[in-house]
Amino acid sequence: MIMLPVSVIEGDSPIVLANPHSGTYVPEPVSARFTSAGKRLADTDWHIDRLYDGLLPGATVVRANFHRYVVDANRSPCNESLYPGQNTTGLIPQTTFEGEPIWKTPATPEESQSLVEAYHAPYHLALLNQLTRIRAQHGIALLYDCHSIRNQLPFLFEGLLPDFNIGTNDSAACDLQIEEATFELCRKFTDRSVVVNGRFKGGWTTRHYGKPGERIHAIQMEISQSMYLRNSLESFEYDEHSAVSLRQQLAEVLHRLESLVLSLR
Repeated sequence: MIMLPVSVIEGDSPIVLANPHSGTYVPEPVSARFTSAGKRLADTDWHIDRLYDGLLPGATVVRANFHRYVVDANRSPCNESLYPGQNTTGLIPQTTFEGEPIWKTPATPEESQSLVEAYHAPYHLALLNQLTRIRAQHGIALLYDCHSIRNQLPFLFEGLLPDFNIGTNDSAACDLQIEEATFELCRKFTDRSVVVNGRFKGGWTTRHYGKPGERIHAIQMEISQSMYLRNSLESFEYDEHSAVSLRQQLAEVLHRLESLVLSLR
């Protein structure tokens, strides 16, 4: 089955929800060259589209349907490292978040470029088009990049990752009021931990599009999958009961940001 690389739901809110890592489509010729670890697709942002579904009526949604192992939509097309000196994964990931090989026979440079053109480029064209449309409508736009990750990954970071990881490229990608409001609303739940620009400062999407001087703001929200998955280490099942309070909190964040962004025009 051939799947479109990107799905778009157009809305009229000033907020665009980007969803680069919840897709699970892998073209058969690529899948055939994956290791067993690669075929498991463990590093998916599992059910993140479901978690955010309906939280902000009118929000535009741009979703990558392909898996991040095919090509990472949150990496630079030139493959510069986002975190020099630290373990990370690249544009065409070679290892999982646990350091296991993904490819039995890695893609050649020519094949890698073909994957970028077939998947990465259409996703970012769609994202740019929607941000441009929303900015033209409202005079301002906010890109909210939706992510989730397992909270224990020694290959990438020590110890436990906080529940909410807010990334704004060290406050360069958005107005400081956006960063502060997000932080304050996330820490309302005293049993959940929050960090701003910690291990994750925002990927290429946040850094590339976040240009407050051009009336496009960007923020990345990386949340711990332990808050809404039944088993975030093996089955990756969505836990409806656990997700209820998290969805309420995320809805509050999005509605507050919508009002704030409109006030910044």
